Amino acid sequence: MSGLVNVVVIVAVIALVVVRQCSARRISGDQRWWVLPGILLVMALRDPGLVDRHHETLSVVVLGTELVVGLVTGAAWGWTARLWRAEDGALWSKGTKATVYVWTGGLVLRVALYGAAAALGIHQGSSALMMALAVTLLVRGGVLARRAAGISASYGDAADRLPFRQAWKDRV
Repeated sequence: MSGLVNVVVIVAVIALVVVRQCSARRISGDQRWWVLPGILLVMALRDPGLVDRHHETLSVVVLGTELVVGLVTGAAWGWTARLWRAEDGALWSKGTKATVYVWTGGLVLRVALYGAAAALGIHQGSSALMMALAVTLLVRGGVLARRAAGISASYGDAADRLPFRQAWKDRV
């Protein structure tokens, strides 16, 4: 796939994710949160220029580092999002200021990594960025799904809404 198509897909996905993250969004109960990251991952893996053939070892190290940055960014993003259950029982999510800091930090780290790779003469195509974005979205979705599973229904008294903290206090 051409680099221009990859760039357009990356920009479109980032725009979609940022718009969705900045507003309160209802989390549906379907288990398809992994589909978009999965598609991005397949698109990235199909690109033959994922690893620079002239600097294979360094290219793999840079790619691995970028994937670790994506993993950490996705986990932090998932943990900094605010989750709550509305009175009707629907689960909602919205990014916080900490989420913005996580996005900014991840972006700065990726730019620094890309700059270091360029200084070393390593060619990094858009597929590496697409793969890191896929890992970020996949980990974020997994963290949110895990956190959402721990939020109890909103019916009942206020003690039912604090499953972990309240239960811990009751045992002590």
